[in-house]
Amino acid sequence: MNQTHLSAMVVQVQSLRYTPAGIPAVNLVLEHESQIVELDTPRQVKLQLRAIAFGSHAEILSRQGLDSVCEFHGFLTNARNGKGVVFHIQDFSKT
Repeated sequence: MNQTHLSAMVVQVQSLRYTPAGIPAVNLVLEHESQIVELDTPRQVKLQLRAIAFGSHAEILSRQGLDSVCEFHGFLTNARNGKGVVFHIQDFSKT
């Protein structure tokens, strides 16, 4: 199963664009920071992740201010160029 739930801050938002089919799309960069216990040892986790949203979510996120913290839900896939991972946002809520 490929489902990802991530609490993250929006650190970059590109301009709203439209796919050839006319669907709104926006590319973002999300940043997550937390502490997790691994093998009984606390570990600081910090990452940046490229993300994309379509439809009404893209329209809303394109107007979102930077440093907005949200709870994102979606799935992971390879980037089109095969380099890296992209988080496809299917739903989100402000925290």
